Amino acid sequence: MSEGGSQRGARRNKVFKAMNRPLTVLGAERRLFFVALIAGGAVFSLMHSLVGGIVLFIVGVAIARIATKHDVEILRVLFNSGKFCRRYDPMKPDALEIAVRRRDGQS
Repeated sequence: MSEGGSQRGARRNKVFKAMNRPLTVLGAERRLFFVALIAGGAVFSLMHSLVGGIVLFIVGVAIARIATKHDVEILRVLFNSGKFCRRYDPMKPDALEIAVRRRDGQS
C-alpha cells in the first residue's frame, strides 16, 4: 500500500499545543487584560491617583486571570447572552397587568 492513497486506518494529523492555547498577557485573556489596563488608566486620569490606578490595574488583572482560568471565552458568552431570548421558566410568575376602572362614571 502506498503512503498517501488508499489506507483504511484512522487518519492522523499533527496538532500543536500553541495553536489551541488562548492568547494571554500575564495569564489573563488579552481583552480582559486590556479592560483592566484601560480601567487603571482611567482612574489615574480622572482621580489623579497613581496608586489608585495601579491598584485597580492589579485587581483587574487578578480577576481577569481567575476568569481566564475558569473559562477563556467568558467575554463572548457575556456579550452574546443579550442577543438570545431567556428560556421559559414555568415557575417564574408573569407580570400582571392591573387596570383601574372607576365605577362612578368619571373617566
